[in-house]
Amino acid sequence: MRLDKFLKVSRIIKRRTLSKEMSESSRVKVNGKIAKPSTKLKIGDEIEIEFGRSILTIQVKELKDHVLKNDSSVLYEIISEKKKEETIEYEMHF
Repeated sequence: MRLDKFLKVSRIIKRRTLSKEMSESSRVKVNGKIAKPSTKLKIGDEIEIEFGRSILTIQVKELKDHVLKNDSSVLYEIISEKKKEETIEYEMHF
């Protein structure tokens, strides 16, 4: 199954166009490598998704073309969810 479709079907990202845009902007990694929307997933793959201020890491448990809303969480397991650290740069004026 394609990465963009999995993210939509699993309801991690609500719309497929948004999951495609996020993948195209290098905000999604599969097994540690920047992934394209067309990246083929298999069970056991680790997906890291960079949202605004957080990074969600999940593992693919099942691949199904369609699931009910309440059953979407069986497709993956959350490995970690962490806040991104903001780096603030200060200019020094002497």
